[in-house]
Amino acid sequence: MYFAALLARTQDGWEASDTELDDVETLSDLTDLAREASVDEDTVLVFIEQEDAWFGLVRVEGEEDPRIYVSDAAAAARSSYGEILTNELLGGESDDPADDLDALDLDGTEDGEPDEDDEDGDGDGGSAAAGESVPSGPVGDLEILRDLGLSESELRALDTDALPEIAEALGAADVLEAVR
Repeated sequence: MYFAALLARTQDGWEASDTELDDVETLSDLTDLAREASVDEDTVLVFIEQEDAWFGLVRVEGEEDPRIYVSDAAAAARSSYGEILTNELLGGESDDPADDLDALDLDGTEDGEPDEDDEDGDGDGGSAAAGESVPSGPVGDLEILRDLGLSESELRALDTDALPEIAEALGAADVLEAVR
């Protein structure tokens, strides 16, 4: 079971809304969803939680690239929404083959010749999508909430039911509880 929420910073504090991820297939879709919730290109946090398994944060500010944190990459990589985040963080396969230069054989190897990064010769280059090189534990931007009141060590210490603690640190506990 997933829970997803958007926390958008405004001049008056934080506004929270739960959100459906049914139409989200890529990080770009998720980023667009966050930007739509933004007021004057202020900070928007997307929180995704899979019950008792992992949680992820995506921080979007204006047109900057999103910042991402995942509490347990190995657990997240086994779920559809978590795979979107871990592939971005770990350099997994792109959703768009035009973005994947390896698919175009532009890496200097002959067809069928393993890359140096692909020592087992299975042709996947050790991508996150293959599930082989996905580390257990947190990955991503450990400083994602530092300026908002949650340090790296506090973020690492959070369990899978982290949203209430994050909202408390941000001063958004009441608005979040209203949508949860």
